[in-house]
Amino acid sequence: MPAKELTIVVPTFNENDNVEELIALLEKCLDGIEWEVVFVDDNSPDGTAEHAFTINREKPDVRCIRRVGRRGLSSACIEGICSSSAPYVAVMDADMQHDETILPTMLQKLKSDDLDLVVGSRFTEGGSTGGLPGIRVKMSKFATWLGTNLLRVTTTDPMSGFFMLKRSFFYEVVDHLSGKGFKILLDIMASSKNEVKFGEVPYNMRAREHGESKLDSVVLWEYLLLLCEKTIGRFIPVRFIFFVMMGLTGAVVHLAILLSAYYLWDVAFITAQSAAVVTAMTINYFLNNTFTYSDRRNRGFALIRGLFIFYLSCASGAAINVIVAKYLFDYGLPVAISGLFGAGVGAVWNYSLSSQYAWKNGK
Repeated sequence: MPAKELTIVVPTFNENDNVEELIALLEKCLDGIEWEVVFVDDNSPDGTAEHAFTINREKPDVRCIRRVGRRGLSSACIEGICSSSAPYVAVMDADMQHDETILPTMLQKLKSDDLDLVVGSRFTEGGSTGGLPGIRVKMSKFATWLGTNLLRVTTTDPMSGFFMLKRSFFYEVVDHLSGKGFKILLDIMASSKNEVKFGEVPYNMRAREHGESKLDSVVLWEYLLLLCEKTIGRFIPVRFIFFVMMGLTGAVVHLAILLSAYYLWDVAFITAQSAAVVTAMTINYFLNNTFTYSDRRNRGFALIRGLFIFYLSCASGAAINVIVAKYLFDYGLPVAISGLFGAGVGAVWNYSLSSQYAWKNGK
C-alpha cells in the first residue's frame, strides 16, 4: 500500500448520518492524492464510531479512533494528528459546512509556498460565512480582533476549524498546546515559538445538513479562556483564576441571602446562614460547571455526583481555612492577614479536590 501523503482528521460527535457522504465527497475531490481519513469520535450515542469501523472493513483508508471518558474538539484533533504518519494533515468538520473541494488547493499551497499551515478562511477575499447566524458572525469577528491584538495571530479567521498543516510543524508546538475547548487553530498558532508561516484559501461555508453542532453558548467563553491561558497562564493557572472568580460570586450570593433572610424575613441566624451556605455552594458548582470546567462539563448522573463531591470539598476547605487562620492569628499575625491566608489555602484546597474528583471525567 502506497504511503499516505495526506491525513484528514475529522472530530465527531453524533455525526452518523454524515460519515458516508463525507467519505464520498473526499474520494471525489482527492483523486490522485494518497490520503486517509481519521474520524475521532467522542463515543457518540448515535453509533458514529461503529459506522466508521464497519466502513473500515471495506476501506482501510477510513480509520476511526473511539474515545471513551475523554471529550473535546481540540483534544480530539490532537489525538487524530498524532495518529498520522503522513507529512501533511488537514482538520475539518463532518457536518458538510467545510468545503472539501479546496483541500487539493490547500495542499498545493502548503507545499509550493513552503508554509507551516494553510487556513480555510471565511473572511478573506472570496470567502463567506454562508448561512451562519448573525450572532455567530459577530462572535467570529470579535474573536479575530482579540486574537490579533492579544496574541498577534494575524490570520483573518482564527476561529476556523478548517486548516491543513505540516505534521513536522505540529510536533514543534504540540507540547505547548492547551488542548481545551474548540479552537485548536488559535492554540497552534499562538503556541509556536517562531513566526508561523501561513497562507489562506477562501471558502464559502455551507449550511449544516445533519448531526449535532459541537459549539454551544459558551464557545466564546472558552475562546476567552484560551486567550487567557496563552497570556497570563504561564504565571498562574487560568482555571484557578476563574474558580476563584466563581467563588467570589458565590460569596456575594451568600451575603445577599444571609442578610435578606435575617433582617428582612426575620429568620433565625443559624437557619439563614445554613441556607446561604448551601445556596452559595450550589450556585458556585453550576457556575464552575458551565464556565471554569466547560471543557469537561458534568452532565446527567455525573452532574449530581459532582455536586455532592463539591459540597464535601467545600466543607473540608472551610475547615482548613479556619484551622490555618487560627494558627496564624495565634502566632501573632493581624486578623485580616490571618483570614486572607486561611481563605487562600482553603481556595487552593477546594480547587485541587474539585478538579481531581468533582470534574474528574465530566459526562
